[in-house]
Amino acid sequence: MSEEPQTEDPMVAALLREREGYVGRGMDDRVAQVDEQLALRGHKLAGKSGQSPTRSTPPKGRQQRGPEKT
Repeated sequence: MSEEPQTEDPMVAALLREREGYVGRGMDDRVAQVDEQLALRGHKLAGKSGQSPTRSTPPKGRQQRGPEKT
């Protein structure tokens, strides 16, 4: 999933995982609350507010499977 841990603090790591889930679901109010808690713990985010720091583009859709060969 993610490349390398961004922090040694387990609370900050948990907040970053929680934030990523909220960003993926479009829950901007929750993202702001998590950002506030991260700021209280001295963690600065790499991306803009409301953007996931680990994903810059949305995932591509699935392709349809071709006909099966017998």
